[in-house]
Amino acid sequence: MPQRIDGSGETIRFTFEGREIAARAGDTIAAALIAAGETATRQSVVSGAPRGPFCMMGVCFECLVEIDGVPNRQACMIEAAPGITVTRQTADEVVA
Repeated sequence: MPQRIDGSGETIRFTFEGREIAARAGDTIAAALIAAGETATRQSVVSGAPRGPFCMMGVCFECLVEIDGVPNRQACMIEAAPGITVTRQTADEVVA
C-alpha cells in the first residue's frame, strides 16, 4: 500500500461514495483516494469490472470519476478541494 513520506500540509476533506476522505492540500483526487485505501474509481464499460488509477498522469483514463455530478473527470488530473463530492463512474455513463 502506498504511504506518504511525511504528514505535513493542510488537511482538506471531501466525500467519495459517501465516505469522508482526508487529503493533503495539493493532492490530486486519485492520490488522496489511493492514500485512503480506495483502489477502484470506475467500472469497465465492457465487463463492468472495477478499474482504478494506473498512469497517474492523464494518459490512460482509468481513473474516471464523477465530481459534483459531472462525469468523465480524470481523478489524477484534478486537485482535491474541500467539500467536493466524488462518486465512482458506472459502466452505463458515456465517456465523452
